[in-house]
Amino acid sequence: MKQQKKKQVHHEDIVQGAVINHLRYRRKPGVTFFAVPNGGFRSKHEAAIMKSLGVRAGVPDIILIANGHTYGLELKREKGGRTSDAQDAMMAEITAAGGTCAVAAGVDAAVGQLEAWGLIRPTTNFAKG
Repeated sequence: MKQQKKKQVHHEDIVQGAVINHLRYRRKPGVTFFAVPNGGFRSKHEAAIMKSLGVRAGVPDIILIANGHTYGLELKREKGGRTSDAQDAMMAEITAAGGTCAVAAGVDAAVGQLEAWGLIRPTTNFAKG
């Protein structure tokens, strides 16, 4: 009998999907966002092409723009997630350029950060549109 490979669970992907759903349904008017899919394995050739096209390591998982201000939210799993040196350097660069960055471990922390930044409606107003 052939052994089946276990599917690898990408906990940060689960966190990001949940946060994106909150943004889709709770973002305030005038807030736009997008995800930056920099992660994952790439061949050396593909990585060189991406780098030549301007892809940079360490960009936060979600970029948000509201009222002319840019925010970067780096997502980590709730336990054991930590930022890389490239992520720390990029967030420092964004901050030095006038943006705001944060790291959130888990969905609750990420949603709390978005609420603190004033980018999503509180859950009490969620259904009121």
